[in-house]
Amino acid sequence: MSHLLSGAGAHSFRPCVTAAAAWLCLAAAGAAHAQSNNVAAQSVVVTAARAAQSPAEVLADVSALDRDAIERSGATNLGDLLVRLPGVELARNGGSGSTTSVFIRGSESRHVAVYVDGLRVDGQSTGGAPWELLPLDLVERVEVLRGPAAAIYGSDAIAGVVQLFTRRCADKPQAVAALTAGSHGLLRGRAELSGKSGQFDGVLSVMAERADGFDARPSRNPDRDGWRRQGVHAAVGADLAPGQRVDAQVLAGRLRAQYDGSASGDDVSRQTLQTAGLGWSGRWADGSVTRAQLGQSENTYETQPSYYRTETTQRHYVLQHDLPLGAQQKLGALLERREDELLNPSTAYSATLAGKRHQDAVGLSWLGQWAGQQWQAHWRHDRDSQFGNRPTGSLAWAWTVQPGWRVGASAATSFRAPTVYQRFSDYGNADLKPESGRNLEASLRWQGAGSELSLVAFHNRVSNLISWTGSGNCKSRQDDPTWGGCYNNVGRARLQGVTLAGLTRLAGVALHGSLDWHDPRNLDTDHLLVRRARVLATLAADTQWAGWELGADWRASGQRFDTDGKTLGGYAVLGLRAERALSANLRLEARVDNLGDKRYETARTYASEGRTAKLGLRWSL
Repeated sequence: MSHLLSGAGAHSFRPCVTAAAAWLCLAAAGAAHAQSNNVAAQSVVVTAARAAQSPAEVLADVSALDRDAIERSGATNLGDLLVRLPGVELARNGGSGSTTSVFIRGSESRHVAVYVDGLRVDGQSTGGAPWELLPLDLVERVEVLRGPAAAIYGSDAIAGVVQLFTRRCADKPQAVAALTAGSHGLLRGRAELSGKSGQFDGVLSVMAERADGFDARPSRNPDRDGWRRQGVHAAVGADLAPGQRVDAQVLAGRLRAQYDGSASGDDVSRQTLQTAGLGWSGRWADGSVTRAQLGQSENTYETQPSYYRTETTQRHYVLQHDLPLGAQQKLGALLERREDELLNPSTAYSATLAGKRHQDAVGLSWLGQWAGQQWQAHWRHDRDSQFGNRPTGSLAWAWTVQPGWRVGASAATSFRAPTVYQRFSDYGNADLKPESGRNLEASLRWQGAGSELSLVAFHNRVSNLISWTGSGNCKSRQDDPTWGGCYNNVGRARLQGVTLAGLTRLAGVALHGSLDWHDPRNLDTDHLLVRRARVLATLAADTQWAGWELGADWRASGQRFDTDGKTLGGYAVLGLRAERALSANLRLEARVDNLGDKRYETARTYASEGRTAKLGLRWSL
């Protein structure tokens, strides 16, 4: 382990290493979880192959969290939830409402494709999803695929895919309401109504959250940086005939957050997100399934008083068909179109930017199994209106060598096209090429007697990395030495590592956790990629006692480096929770996070939240 924690730009963090070693010993004794996730508790996984699969059919490294797991986490936004999973870390400029980056397997935040109910959510400014904006209270289920998936999803899925499934109707009329109060003036509420009548069903969910926040940047602007977050979701569906269904859904979210961008004054960012989709699915007599979906997502980001605004609109059209060939094989075909639009109104520093692009794709898949072996192959061909043809492929294999033991291997290619802003803004470079990746992966999994263990090793090389550089070939700025910089293809990265994860039950206590050794490295400079650690660890325990549900979760990260080369120290934080049913319909929930009041930074000069407490009531009927 000491070898993994040493080298260029990496130093050990003793508490993290000690606890990580303890967890490794526990895992070696059998306390582990085969797919580094909660997949075994789920009946269907969708994200791994873009089609429903049983957990036994899943070959990818996937985590799935249902609503109960989301509630138990106490997370107020998506980033806080994901960072509890294997291979995931985040960087944040302050509190829950501030700019958040999520790194999977040490890659860039923009290298994770994010979907809400099958609709792509991305920004055509600098790229990546608005993690801090996505309203977690309106989400029923989260699936996280670690590893490249461009052969299934197209551009952007270099490091993984995160898919959010919003709340769906209950089989009978149901009402839910929850209210939570906590530290730093936190007040959060949500309500939901759902039901079914004949062939129709529907759900309506709303949420609102406010917090006074804390001083995120005391060295720059000593004030409290609070936020306001609201969201609404509605969905309706109808079973037209046996096996024939149509559904429609809309989701809207809004976030207003204070941030310390200047040395004085009140800097405020405002973000909005709207998604709307219409879908149809048909299940035919031979067991084949056809799905069609069209939808649109819009997200905006604006700052004041230093004015900046960006507006991204994405339209998405999908036609997919899955055809089983007997009990052992399945074929799939996909047609997809994605349209991106960006509008950046003019500011004192740049002119108005309005740009469009589209990608048309065809995809094929094959899944087969026999003699204890499973195979999964995907091929996809994207035609980008700016970059032309981009083929990608993946091949995965697994073999059950004996009951409870499975070995696997996979290979995949991936890419991400530059954003419209990166190419055509005043800071852009029209000659940018798509980033591309090649990944190799191997796994060993064991399952038995309520315990599971997984060991996954990966090696992903990414070329043509897009980074902010000097003014060398900025659009129309070659002769302006005072211009700050622009985007260029300047680097290659090697993302490699090993993830050990698992679950078990000991003396009535459910244990699950993970340990990650990562080496996310810039091959041109031989430096670690910024804000990413060499070692990550998680451990959680849940039990019941005297009518209470009790839980503890611990998370640790090793040392990292920021963009200025300065050190970000390692840290470990502990959270505790307690829940109790007060009646058949009313539940009390209490939680303390960062129990030791650890002071740490995930982005240099930006503080993270210290010890906080929350107390809530949840009512359901």
